[in-house]
Amino acid sequence: MKNFIKILFVLLIASPLYTMAQEEEVTDPKAREKIEAARIGLISERLGLTPEQAERFWPVYREFTQKRGEMIREFRQAQREIGPDNQDPEKQKELVELGLKIKQRQLDLEKDYSDRMMKVITAQQIMNLRNAEKEFQRMIIRQLQQRRDLQQRKENLRDRNQQLRDRKNNN
Repeated sequence: MKNFIKILFVLLIASPLYTMAQEEEVTDPKAREKIEAARIGLISERLGLTPEQAERFWPVYREFTQKRGEMIREFRQAQREIGPDNQDPEKQKELVELGLKIKQRQLDLEKDYSDRMMKVITAQQIMNLRNAEKEFQRMIIRQLQQRRDLQQRKENLRDRNQQLRDRKNNN
């Protein structure tokens, strides 16, 4: 049961990771704007949108990503309310069922918005959109990992320097 919950968690959270980075972990409005600009640039470039397509596509896509983000936040809120260490099987079952319901709602949302977007862009562009979203997610994950690694190296260097100063002062 625990493994199933972990897998469900990964499926619900990992796929739209850039939304998390964009909306929850990035509190700096300028950083959020940079992330959004990079996402728009990458998607626009990968889709090869004409100016007319872009004008009609972006409002629909923004609405779609906003609704998808709301579903993700709904699941995260339920996780926080239940608590990560809650051993109550009923609560765990509720969380699994909610996760499945949200996943179905996300699928229904994607179907609805795919239909709406295909009135603006081609089926090939829809497939390119999915690939561009995945590529952007990988890019965000890679950058977050690089920043964590850099921060860790800085902390290690600071600790090492402090140890050297302490040794020097003790001698």
